[in-house]
Amino acid sequence: MKILVTGVAGFIGSTLAHRLLVRGDTVHGIDNLSDYYDVSLKKARLEKLSTREKFQFDLLDIANRAEMEMLFSRTRFDAVVNLAAQAGVRYSLQNPSSYIQTNIVGFCNILEGCRHSGVAHLVFASSSSVYGANTRLPFSEHDNVDHPVSLYGATKKANELMAHTYAHLYGLPTTGLRFFTVYGPWGRPDMALFMFTKNILEGRPIQVFNNGNMVRDFTYVDDIVEGVIRVVDRPAQSEPGWDGAMPDPASSRAPYRIYNIGNNKPVQLMRYIEVLERSLGRKAQIEMLPMQPGDVQATMADVTALQRDIGYSPATTVDEGVPRFVEWYRSYYGI
Repeated sequence: MKILVTGVAGFIGSTLAHRLLVRGDTVHGIDNLSDYYDVSLKKARLEKLSTREKFQFDLLDIANRAEMEMLFSRTRFDAVVNLAAQAGVRYSLQNPSSYIQTNIVGFCNILEGCRHSGVAHLVFASSSSVYGANTRLPFSEHDNVDHPVSLYGATKKANELMAHTYAHLYGLPTTGLRFFTVYGPWGRPDMALFMFTKNILEGRPIQVFNNGNMVRDFTYVDDIVEGVIRVVDRPAQSEPGWDGAMPDPASSRAPYRIYNIGNNKPVQLMRYIEVLERSLGRKAQIEMLPMQPGDVQATMADVTALQRDIGYSPATTVDEGVPRFVEWYRSYYGI
């Protein structure tokens, strides 16, 4: 297939592009190389991809309507995977307009491009952040998600609603994947594992929020990518039994699906730090802090639907995944 991957210089996007290329797909990647975090890391990811024969890259912002229209008019894509987004829960409190431009305006441009060019399947990144104030674990796609606690989470829910509208009005098959705390080699510098590793190696304290009383469904990047690829190959279908009198948020009469993609094995944050300390061979200096605005205490994914429909669920433990990240970090930074 010829697949458009947006946010291809990002953590998940670059990993996905490699896997697609290995299996023989042609990948057209776009990214705006924003300076939200170290651009040199994004360029290094692109450098690894640039040697592949079936990879093409355009420096392009999904929020630029004219450029997106031109992209879709000149190139026919079999599928689109939208991973371009302004990420980060805490940053959404500081720069909300960035989330509206990229996550809302940009996503609308992608939907319009898919609609007018006959794309057979749009797969897009949602987030566990949509569950917001919901505290019933594990999080299920059938749960109500009407109470976001961050603008980031609200924009991801908006993406799901927008995608359903296009599936309903235009028959565009759309599948949203709610990612749960992704980590691994080539990860983002604003994520906890990256920041913890950097500070521990530099002998500086790490900040641990809610006094360490946090639980996360940490999901290894290769597991995420395997799930994405399997979903790409299975375009969303309408659900014949869907009932408007008791509407299921995870499916529709339209060709639309929502899946959780998480490890389904939540880990206490303090244990996560212990695994990191063991991998680094160093103890962390810990600064305990209260809960941050926009954050939640616990996440856990119900992946029953993912297992049923694509025969897969993430399985890499933090005891396997964290050492792989540390190995990459030491190699990349020459430590």
